[in-house]
Amino acid sequence: MTNLEELQSRIASVRKAIQTESSQLTDTKKIYELRKAFLDKSGRVGQLMKYMKEVDPSQRADFGKRVNELKTWALEYFDSLDEQMRRKELERVYEQEKIDVTMPSHRRRIGNLHPVTQVRSQLIEVFSGMGFEIYEGTEVENDYYNFTALNTPKDHPARDMQDTFYLSPEFVLRTQTSSAQIHVMENEKPPIKILSPGKVFRSDDDATHSPMFSQMEGLVVDKGITLGDLQGMLDVFVKKVFGQETRTRLRPSYFPFTEPSVEVDVSCFACGGKGCPFCKNTGWIEVLGAGIVNRRVLENCGIDPDLYSGLAFGIGIERVAMLKYGINNIKQLFESDLRVLNQINDR
Repeated sequence: MTNLEELQSRIASVRKAIQTESSQLTDTKKIYELRKAFLDKSGRVGQLMKYMKEVDPSQRADFGKRVNELKTWALEYFDSLDEQMRRKELERVYEQEKIDVTMPSHRRRIGNLHPVTQVRSQLIEVFSGMGFEIYEGTEVENDYYNFTALNTPKDHPARDMQDTFYLSPEFVLRTQTSSAQIHVMENEKPPIKILSPGKVFRSDDDATHSPMFSQMEGLVVDKGITLGDLQGMLDVFVKKVFGQETRTRLRPSYFPFTEPSVEVDVSCFACGGKGCPFCKNTGWIEVLGAGIVNRRVLENCGIDPDLYSGLAFGIGIERVAMLKYGINNIKQLFESDLRVLNQINDR
């Protein structure tokens, strides 16, 4: 028979082992593993019961009671230890995630709209304020709408002015958004007042030209439309885009779809018209082409040219952006160089 005092010593050693080994623990996972090592059926507390058969029968009840007291104490001890450890873990998390609101924040750059998008939006805003409606049309057109209906038949020398991307003998990538105006005039009766922005395509590539660029063409058809109406409207446009001191002038030109046709110049906004390198010392800068709609174009769309007349103009959006922001190479508008784009923000 094993002496009860000896067994009590083993119970005390298990209790001490729990306290000693738990003092080194640093997280709840290790506490859980130590709990299993002592309190599972095959754990060190449970193993004490195998000594029951070695105890004198008269002392077995006392031994069992002491083992159960150890088990109850161990359960409470591990529960308390687990709760303390969870609090410490939360404190560590809070400390790691703590934000010092007095520290300066990291600045985040806010993106700008692309210069072409900014100019496009500004032009639409200006002309919408004059009562223009927006009609964009399609980028793929048939030859009739892109050329013939605009008084440019197949043998017309004006076709040489535009290097066209042909998709087939009949269809082209539009060279001008004027084709959208033909669709509107065919389907609507005057008065007509529309603005046609969109991408156009020409086989042309240098510092001031691109195979793909943005154009915005305007059309007004009504009774009694004259060049005076055109210049008055363009005066409003250039003052809002280039400044209130900017003036316009019209120079004779040629376009197959307008007669008379004009080139529109604006007084140099860099020197005020005095002459500088920006305007090549002329005091004027060419910005767009315009004119009175050719009678044949109106006839092609079923509009009586003896009753109605119209004005039309075409603006290169990239050209306006280059003039407005001092960009000397159109390719800078397509390269997405942030050193350039971050300097331009009118919004």
